[in-house]
Amino acid sequence: MSGEIEAAGRPVAGRRELTYAVLLCLAGAGLALWAATRTWSVELAARPAPLPPVRDAHTGAGLLPWLPALALVGLAGGGAVLATRGRLRRLLGGLLAVLGLAVTAGGGYGLSASFPGEVSRHWPALCLLGGLLAAAGGMLTALRGERWPAMGARYERPARKTATPAAPAAGAGPVTGRRTTEAWDALDRGEDPTVS
Repeated sequence: MSGEIEAAGRPVAGRRELTYAVLLCLAGAGLALWAATRTWSVELAARPAPLPPVRDAHTGAGLLPWLPALALVGLAGGGAVLATRGRLRRLLGGLLAVLGLAVTAGGGYGLSASFPGEVSRHWPALCLLGGLLAAAGGMLTALRGERWPAMGARYERPARKTATPAAPAAGAGPVTGRRTTEAWDALDRGEDPTVS
């Protein structure tokens, strides 16, 4: 009895872990991407009077151009966790963990670097936090992803059959019942059911 309860609980726990990992990856990468597009420093260049100084704003993407690119790859990878399975999913999780750590390093660099002008440190801190969240989701996927449920077989293309079903005789009337499903199956295989 306890074995049945344990077996029934395993898929639920796997789906829950899968959900947590995907949410961590997506939320972390999304937060990092958003923080990287905010203004990290503002530089004021003086001009002769009576002209006001020129305000030159630098975003995280302008200062570290690779940072939003890594966050975008992290977003795509977070969605790809759902479409993969087995070892490929674990490999993807390892890649997402490395990407998250790279984004974390970019946020840490933004916190410690001396950019020109007045520097805002909360955007790099949010970028660092997003990288940590994405890395945690990737690590969870790398460690436990092989046991999680995969998408159903209905999303996979069926193997192509070599023999084709016989076409109905000309003038046999409308295609109904079983022949209708055979026509749809032929379309799924990429064949034209109207050609005899």
